[in-house]
Amino acid sequence: MQSAITPNFAHEGADASIGRIVSVTGSKAIVLLDGGSGKLGSASDSRPEMGTLLAIDTGRTTVLAIVSALSVPVPSQREGEGEVWIAELGLVGELAGAQEGTPSFNRGVSAYPALGDRVRLAQKGELEATFCGDTSAAVRVGTIRQDATIPAMVRVDELLGKHFAILGTTGTGKSCTTALILRSIVEKNPAAHIVLLDPHNEYATAFSEWAEVVSPRNMQLPYWLLTFEEIVEVLVGDGDRKAEIEVLQELIPAAKIRYSNGRAGEPPRARRGLGDSSRYTVDTPVPYRISDIVSLIDERMGKLENRRDLAPYRALKNRIETISQDGRYAFMFGSRTVYDGMAQVLGRLFRVPVNNKPITILELTGIPSEVVNVVVSVLCRMTFDFALWSEGQVPVTLVCEEAHRYVPVNATLGFEPCKRAIAKIAKEGRKYGASLCIVTQRPAEIDPTILSQCNTVFALRMSNDRDQAIVQSAVADTGAGLLEFLPSLGQREAIAFGDGMALPVRIKFDELPKRALPRSSTANFSEKWQSSLNDEGFLDQIVERWRASGIPANSEGGAQLAMMADAIGLQAAQTEAAPAHSYVPDAPAYRPSSAPPSPYPNAPVGGRQTHPAASPSAAVPNAVDTLRSLRERLSRSSN
Repeated sequence: MQSAITPNFAHEGADASIGRIVSVTGSKAIVLLDGGSGKLGSASDSRPEMGTLLAIDTGRTTVLAIVSALSVPVPSQREGEGEVWIAELGLVGELAGAQEGTPSFNRGVSAYPALGDRVRLAQKGELEATFCGDTSAAVRVGTIRQDATIPAMVRVDELLGKHFAILGTTGTGKSCTTALILRSIVEKNPAAHIVLLDPHNEYATAFSEWAEVVSPRNMQLPYWLLTFEEIVEVLVGDGDRKAEIEVLQELIPAAKIRYSNGRAGEPPRARRGLGDSSRYTVDTPVPYRISDIVSLIDERMGKLENRRDLAPYRALKNRIETISQDGRYAFMFGSRTVYDGMAQVLGRLFRVPVNNKPITILELTGIPSEVVNVVVSVLCRMTFDFALWSEGQVPVTLVCEEAHRYVPVNATLGFEPCKRAIAKIAKEGRKYGASLCIVTQRPAEIDPTILSQCNTVFALRMSNDRDQAIVQSAVADTGAGLLEFLPSLGQREAIAFGDGMALPVRIKFDELPKRALPRSSTANFSEKWQSSLNDEGFLDQIVERWRASGIPANSEGGAQLAMMADAIGLQAAQTEAAPAHSYVPDAPAYRPSSAPPSPYPNAPVGGRQTHPAASPSAAVPNAVDTLRSLRERLSRSSN
C-alpha cells in the first residue's frame, strides 16, 4: 500500500539549479556552486546547507545526494571579485518512476551523474516520496529540518526487527524521545508487547492508559525462576566462596526433586510442566521450596562431625534466613506457599493477553541495589527465552533505560549473566522476535558489541568527544557530515540514521502533551531555595515513607492466593473465601487513577487497595482461612 501523498514533480525550469557536477568518485560527488559568480540568489531557501538533500536529474532516474561539506577553496581578495564555491555530496539513493507519477525511493545509485549535470534542491514532492514512502508500515515522530511540513517517519519493522538506540547527554530529552517513539508505535499497534526497564520510576505517567506498572510493591518474581548463577549472586554474593556455591549446587536439584515428588499425587493440571524429576538441573525453571533447602542443610550438618566442614552450611543457612525475612526481598522470597505460577508471571510481564495494556513498566527503584542487576538479568533472559519458545508468535521489545549500568564496556563491572542476556538479544533476538532498545547518555561506556547491533540510532545533543566518536563510527560515510551538528543540536532535535529511516536526516521531534510527559524534569533549585519549609510533619512523613519501602505490600494477600488457585487448577468459585481487597501499608509508590485489569482472575494488581471493611485485623484471618481451604482441597484431590 503506497502512501496517500501524491508528490508534485513539476520542475521550475533551469533556473532552479544551483550548480554543476565537476567530480564523481564512487559514492561521492563535488558540485561547483553558482554562488561564486553571483548567480545563486541571496534567499536562504536557495542556498544549500549541511545535510540538505539535493537532486540530480539523469536520463532514467533522479539521483539524490546529501550535502556533507561546504567550502570556498579560492576566496576573493577584493569585493566584487568572483569566488569558487564547492559543495561535497554523498550519493544516497534515487527516485525511479518520477516521470510516470509513481515515484519510489531506493537506497543506492544505479545511474551515476555525469560531469556537467545540473544540481538542484530537492522539491517538496521528492522529499515526501523519500522520507514518507509507504506510510502504512511507518509512524510519525517529528518533522525534517529541511522542510518542517514534511513528517519524519520511522519504519516500525526495520526499527524493531534490527534493534535501535537513543543516545544523548543528560537533559537533552532522551526520556521524552523514548516515550514519543513508543507512544507512536503503540497508537498504531495496540496489541504490542513492550517491556520497559525503568530505573528512575519516570515512565508511569507517560503511559498511564497503556501500561501495566510493576514495582517491588506488586512484583512477583519467584526465586525458583533464577538460574544458578543468579541465585548464587543473591544467596552467596562473593564468587570466591567456593564451598557455599558447591553446597548450593548440590542442594537445589535435590529440593526440586523433593517438591516434584510431593506433588506426584496431584491431578495432571496441577503438575503441569514438572515432567521427569530425574532431568532437573540447577537451571531448570521449576519450583522448589526454600524450606527444603534449609532442611537439607540441617540434614547434611547432622552427618558431619568436623566443625570446619560445617562453616559453609551455617553461612548459607544464615544468609537464606536473613534474606527470607527482609521485606525488601518480598517480591522474590515473600511467599510462604510455593506454587507453579510461571505461566502467570510470563503473562503479566509480556502482556499475554494484552488486555489494552501493551506496555509493561518495571520500576526498579526500591529493589535492593545488590540484586538490581540480578532482576534485570532474569527479565532480559526471560525475554529471549519467551521469544524463543513461543517460536516468534509473540514478538517482544525490551527497552533498556540507562543501559550503561547493565552492559558496561569495563569487563570488571556489571553482572556477567546480565551482560550475556542482553548480548544474546542483540545478536540473536532478531531471529526469534526479540528486539532491543538501548537508551543511554554515555555510549562510550557501553559494550561496543551491543551498540554495534543497533541498526537505527537517534543521536541527540552530545558534547563528549568519546561519545561523538562512538556515534560517528556507526554511521555511513554519506551521513557522517550530519554528525558535525551533534554538539549544537537544540532541544527535541536529533540526527537519525539507520535501517529505520529512509536516509540520515536531522529531525525535530513532535512535542508530547503534558499528560504524556515522563516524570523526569530537573528540580527548580532557584525556586525551591527562596523560602524555608516550615511544615513540622514533613520530616515525619519522609521517615514513614523511607521505612515503609522495606515492608512487603501484599506477601500473602488475595493476589498471590488467586495466582496459586489458577496455577493449581482450582475454579474461581472455589476461592470464595479470598478477600476481595487486602490491606496494603501506605508507602510511596505509583498508583494509577484506576486499577489496571489483572492478568490473574480475581486478583487485585498493585497499588493501594481500600475497602470499607478492609483492615489489618480483618484481612489477615481471611487470608489464613483461604490458604487453609486451598490446602484442604488439595489434600482431597490427591486422595
